[in-house]
Amino acid sequence: MFNTQRSRISLTLSFALVITGFLIFLFFYIKHEFNTTRAEVTEDAMVTRVIAMGKLELVKYAMKDVVEKKELHMILPDSKVLFVAVGEVTACIDLTKVKKGDISQSKDTVEITLPQPEICYVKLDHQKSRVYDVSGVWFPDKTRTMVEDVYKLAEKKMLTTATEMNLIGKARENAGLIFKPFLENISGKKVVIRFK
Repeated sequence: MFNTQRSRISLTLSFALVITGFLIFLFFYIKHEFNTTRAEVTEDAMVTRVIAMGKLELVKYAMKDVVEKKELHMILPDSKVLFVAVGEVTACIDLTKVKKGDISQSKDTVEITLPQPEICYVKLDHQKSRVYDVSGVWFPDKTRTMVEDVYKLAEKKMLTTATEMNLIGKARENAGLIFKPFLENISGKKVVIRFK
């Protein structure tokens, strides 16, 4: 009788341990499911236009700048955004503007008149650019507006800095260093480059 009672107790304890283990597993499983978030992204990409490109990129300035925008208020604390912008400004020549009349050749020389270099694009690197501080802003809409404004200011500042650093002049110079030898190799003649 003592053995039967003992085996019942051990059977009851074993059953209780299995139930307790199952409940602990269930608790952690449910806790994990409540804490797990799943992101679902739906994208519908469409091609709205196909644009033929004929721009020869000749120089690219990689730039980094710190931009701070403040809005001063009479009563409330001043609003401020501190932004570190990383991006690039590229100059190019639009070869689609070269017409047949812009190219003349003699026995051993080819003369080509190119359009003036232009700024192709100013592009911020969104992976490397960072908003480091937003302070004094009370409403989320205002924060978003200030951050959008500081992005635009950073692009304008990069364009201004690149212009001051003679990006267009460097593109003109690189046309002779890069494009001229390319044309000479193709034509087998001396190439003279001029600009409109």
